[in-house]
Amino acid sequence: MTHSGKFIVVEGLEGAGKSTAIAHIKHYLHQHGIEPKCTREPGGTPLAEALRDLVKQLHSNEQVAPQTELLLMYAARMQLLTNVILPALTAGSWVLADRHDMSSRAYQGGGRQLDEQFIQQLRQAVLGELKPDLTLYLDIDPAIGLERARQRGELDRIEQEQLAFFQRTRQKYLQIAATEPNIAVIDASQPLLQVQQQLTTALNQALGF
Repeated sequence: MTHSGKFIVVEGLEGAGKSTAIAHIKHYLHQHGIEPKCTREPGGTPLAEALRDLVKQLHSNEQVAPQTELLLMYAARMQLLTNVILPALTAGSWVLADRHDMSSRAYQGGGRQLDEQFIQQLRQAVLGELKPDLTLYLDIDPAIGLERARQRGELDRIEQEQLAFFQRTRQKYLQIAATEPNIAVIDASQPLLQVQQQLTTALNQALGF
């Protein structure tokens, strides 16, 4: 699959500072004359946002099966790809996403410990050969990130998981980042200025500005 636009993704655990990082990246791109299309996963279209609500909310009378959670994530992703990401890239626009496929591999593959082959089959069916041009993974100790998330307010269904879940998720994130190209690991435990400097360095190296 070919496209003329660039696809940049920001990944990380709860409390890693993705929103702040995205604001910095947007400013960086604006300085280079680029106005990116910004979106998020799960979400980004009306139907995908409704699926996001289903995934995030607590269901007091029903347990959400891990496989159901994964399928909902990929259903939302398909809507976003079809209606937003692929049209933008085809038109030559840049896309800046808050989460993408790496999240499913880390949270459902690592955290939920779902079968890798099952996830790979879904990835192939939904994404084909599409991969981000650059993924910026904000790495943080889960205990620190969760404390930051708690300070923001009430936690959603996934954020209420046990610490071990997020430790497995982080381990999977790091495993993917160590073995696949176009992924930059950013130490999100640093002060904000240092995080922004790392982001700028990674963007310069990947984009050649």
